[in-house]
This record gives sequence, structure tokens and C-alpha cells, in this order.
Amino acid sequence: MEMDLMQVLFLSEVYKLLGDKTRLTIMALLQVQSLCVRDLVEILQTSQPSVSQHLAKLKTHGLVKERRKGPWVFYSVNTECAPAVQQILSHLPDMSPVIKQKSAENEPSFG
Repeated sequence: MEMDLMQVLFLSEVYKLLGDKTRLTIMALLQVQSLCVRDLVEILQTSQPSVSQHLAKLKTHGLVKERRKGPWVFYSVNTECAPAVQQILSHLPDMSPVIKQKSAENEPSFG
């Protein structure tokens, strides 16, 4: 009984966390590939502090993990998160076109 209540509380927190449009979009983007804060700021067209706060909440709840590469920190979906969370994420749209479009816009043009 107590375990069921804990699971309900956990899911309640996850639903609140993913009920935010920006955090849900971040999760959809990170399912495509690891991204740094700068990438997310450009794609979401929002401020760096806002993206960092959203990522901190997602990380605190174990939904994302980070990997350092030199001065950069790359975020990705934590594939070891609860099965209920994985099921929610499986319903998110494929954000590959958004990432490809941003990558193409940021490539240097030679002319």
C-alpha cells in the first residue's frame, strides 16, 4: 500500500514536471540527440537562465543526464528513468527536422 502511494506521488511530480511546454519540448529534442544549453536557447528562442532552470529541474528528477566535453555540458535523456516516464516520452513527436534546420542555419557559408 505504501509503495503504491509512493508511486502515485512520483508520477504526480513527473506529470507536473512534464506538464510544462518548454520542459516537454526539451525532452523531445534530447530524444533526438544530446544538446548543450546554447543549442537549446537557439532552438527554443528563450533565455539561457530559463533553459538552465528547466534542465536543472529535469536533472533533479532524474529525467536527463549531463556529460562534460571540455568547457561544454551536453544533456541527454536518461534512458534508465522509470518505465512510466519512458512510455510518456515515446509519445512525443520526432524533433529531428527542428534540429536539422537549426544545424543548417548555423553552418558557415562559403562564397
